[in-house]
Amino acid sequence: MPKSKISHLALFSALSALTLAAPIKAQSVLGSGVPASTVPNSTERPIAFAEQAPADAGLVILMQGAELPDIPALSSAERSALEAAINSADFKGKTGTNLELRGIGSRPLIMLAGAAQSDDEGPDWKSAAGSAVQKLMKEGTELALVGAPDAAAMADAALGLDLGQYRFDRYQTDNETAPASQQVIISGPQASAAQSLWNSRHKHLADSVRMVRDLQSEPANTLYPQSFVDRVSAAFKGVPNIRIEILDEAAMRKMNMGAIVGVGQGSPRGSRMMVVRYTGGSGAPLALAGKGITFDTGGISIKPNKGMWAMKADMSGAAAVMGATLSLAKSRAPVNIVAIAALAENMPGANAQRPGDVVRTYGGKTIEILSTDAEGRLVLADAVQYVADRYKPFALVDIATLTGSVGRAVGDQYAGLFAREDAIADRLLKAADDTGEHLWRLPLHPAYAKAIRSDIADVKNSGVTDAPGASAGAHFIGYFIDESMPWAHLDIAGVDWNKSAKPLTPKGASGFGVRLLDQLARDWTAK
Repeated sequence: MPKSKISHLALFSALSALTLAAPIKAQSVLGSGVPASTVPNSTERPIAFAEQAPADAGLVILMQGAELPDIPALSSAERSALEAAINSADFKGKTGTNLELRGIGSRPLIMLAGAAQSDDEGPDWKSAAGSAVQKLMKEGTELALVGAPDAAAMADAALGLDLGQYRFDRYQTDNETAPASQQVIISGPQASAAQSLWNSRHKHLADSVRMVRDLQSEPANTLYPQSFVDRVSAAFKGVPNIRIEILDEAAMRKMNMGAIVGVGQGSPRGSRMMVVRYTGGSGAPLALAGKGITFDTGGISIKPNKGMWAMKADMSGAAAVMGATLSLAKSRAPVNIVAIAALAENMPGANAQRPGDVVRTYGGKTIEILSTDAEGRLVLADAVQYVADRYKPFALVDIATLTGSVGRAVGDQYAGLFAREDAIADRLLKAADDTGEHLWRLPLHPAYAKAIRSDIADVKNSGVTDAPGASAGAHFIGYFIDESMPWAHLDIAGVDWNKSAKPLTPKGASGFGVRLLDQLARDWTAK
């Protein structure tokens, strides 16, 4: 036998033996198994309150107009120099405007931060402070903020400062200079009362928004249904009057939650339903339901690659309801809340659901899947039926990054609001005005409800040609909510992520909905 043939036979025999001895196994680790980061975000500026501003701190002066407020920390010479600078720069003190000055007295800098609003509205202390701290992000000195006239204004300024300085930088390893971490002292004669306001409510609200922004910002290889549950559960640890219920896929299958399980069936990471109940008052709870798609490829109806990275924040609604509940609970608000997060990862795996499939929901209603990329309304269909049936709320508000069409309709300054009743819409619009998280009411016309009807099932999740996309999505969710239930739907797909910085929301994750829902819950309780 030729030598080459013998060699080939020997190699074949050796490979066969190797295969029999050590069969190849499928990958057993989800993802790479290597954490992308093991460090937290960089340290932010701590906030303190004092009656007097330190003499060596950089000074931020909140301005209600062009006239300098009475600031004990300023000498007469410094005051004269500032007044001359204001006249020279024609500084009017409008919200979001700043005038940064150096070389005046012995302070490292003095910044004038405008708080004046038009249309006879009161000063916006939050935006003034938030805008200023963003401008001074790399200013490596202690700061003193002055000019807020009372305790409420001082606490509002602290909230704006804390929201404005947020950053998500735990994955950046090559920064030569870390952002400033020296403290900010908010100074004024009512410092003690302002500290109490900050400790009792404002700080909890800021921390809850920060948690939500962190969740939105995390990449999908670190944030998925179970890790969302773990992180939010950890945030509630030790908080009084909290009960948490977690449903895994097996539990949801037993309850016929075919819509949410169907969305997640193409992913190896199982879907979850997370319910957090806070009992701080009496009567039935207000229910808050959030869409929690931890990553949305579109499934079999796959999205184009451009912009798909942003689908890591498709869980913003779920994060918002948990953040609002955390704020209410930690501040011991006298309200009852039940928050439900419908969590799934929408992937085009071998077991993924297909266009044309029909799924059955918790309440027994059926859905024809015409697009697997219309998945948010599917997970909410099971969530709203479950929370209404099990927890008997007096009203229900859902919040979701549901449709691209809402952004095309109202841009990036408003979330879309849908409500059957004017009274409910008015409550939400008031909360929006009070918090600055703006809403614009859009129509729930009866004709649009007919457009979601299916030829083979009760309703279809897409393929609606006779209704605007955002309205069709709202009607779809409303189909699963009894008409006797007071209900509103918030479509936040245009406001969950900022392309550029705003005074209270730096570029990136906005945390939209936490302040809005927190305020709504405080204003709206069961009778």
